[in-house]
Amino acid sequence: MKLNVRRTALVGMAFLAINAFWGLYDFAVPLILKNTYALGETATGAVMAMDNVAALVLLPLFGALSDRRGRRMPFILWGSMAASALMVLLPVLVRQGMMAQVKGEGLAAFLLLLGLLLIAMGTFRSPTVALMPDVTPKFLRSKANAVINLMGAIGSALSLVLTKVLVVKTVDAAGASVSDYTWLFVSVAALMTVCAWVVKLTIPEERLKAEADAINAHLEQPEQQDAAKTQARRLTKAEMRSLVLILLSVALWFMAYNAVTTAFSRYALDVWKVENEGDAATCLLVATVAAIAAYWPVGIVSSHIGRKKTILIGVAMLMICFALGCFERELNLVSYVMFLMVGVGWAAIGVNSYPMVVELASGSDVGKYTGYYYTFSMAAQVLTPVLSGALLEHVGYWTLFPYALVMASCAFGTMLFVRHGDSRPAAKNGLEALDVED
Repeated sequence: MKLNVRRTALVGMAFLAINAFWGLYDFAVPLILKNTYALGETATGAVMAMDNVAALVLLPLFGALSDRRGRRMPFILWGSMAASALMVLLPVLVRQGMMAQVKGEGLAAFLLLLGLLLIAMGTFRSPTVALMPDVTPKFLRSKANAVINLMGAIGSALSLVLTKVLVVKTVDAAGASVSDYTWLFVSVAALMTVCAWVVKLTIPEERLKAEADAINAHLEQPEQQDAAKTQARRLTKAEMRSLVLILLSVALWFMAYNAVTTAFSRYALDVWKVENEGDAATCLLVATVAAIAAYWPVGIVSSHIGRKKTILIGVAMLMICFALGCFERELNLVSYVMFLMVGVGWAAIGVNSYPMVVELASGSDVGKYTGYYYTFSMAAQVLTPVLSGALLEHVGYWTLFPYALVMASCAFGTMLFVRHGDSRPAAKNGLEALDVED
């Protein structure tokens, strides 16, 4: 049985819009806080952490709520609509702040609206991600997740293109030249609205979920089928142990990877003594492009050798690269090769880790397990800037790659003892009749 790539790409349209928003958020909001509202670096960092902190509560909550409703589409549609409306209102406040006679006037209203926007985004992220495993047979989820990741990468790229084209210069109340992000926010809001409706109109959620459940039931052992008949089956002790180990692994490799990507530009300037910040950015771009190129091949590989082995190979690649980073003292060809391997390794991890988590879920609690996944990944992204940042500030920038190596090594160790959540090859008999190509 083969993956319906077109349908999976349509499911991924909502994830494309989400990534486009976060690209906009990460680029524009820090500059607005600094240039329009005169916030310092520390205060700006605190505001920018709001989304990760909010996600710790909102993603598990709305993942579980969408399980209880038994449908993802209402959350995706209405959450997207609310976020789009708030996104259009945000630049109106920013323009008022630009025209204010006192620098920073209107900050409270801006932060309130920004907080509401982050809440709206949090209402549909878990349901969006959970829709893929809902409508995809278990053994195809790694390949499907590769397509979803590609759609997310397209969303990030679209955000960069729109930023280059739609950010225009204007003057503030003092006559100084400032950037106007109005059309950038409006365009991403329009993109989010269109994507939500595309998903709504092209994905018959209930029918596709019933088809995927039928295929999963065909592949399961009789005792698993009996358990699946209950609303949400209880995990065995061994399965619970594997779930905890997978989630710990998720947190640890996010702590490793995000520490490097967040601090690398400063590390390159301080330790490698690069003169051009663009050279440091090129390393990260190499990793991103390599990950995008590797998503689909990694999905194919994992369908043959299994998710766990593919993840372990990916984590091992990170460990090798971070170990090399400990000894590199300048930016050279080895550095670019190192980041290329980081990108491929990260793709091997990202494509397979989420499907391993939801493999342990029954059909009625995929959203809850999606929330678990994002709780651990977001907690890591909140924690690692504090831990690695303290080392960078109080010990030295040379600690960046050793820190990442330790975290990646711990992730390899926890992942090694996972015994559940892997994929099984598709059975050959009788499944082709269940393959529906829409």
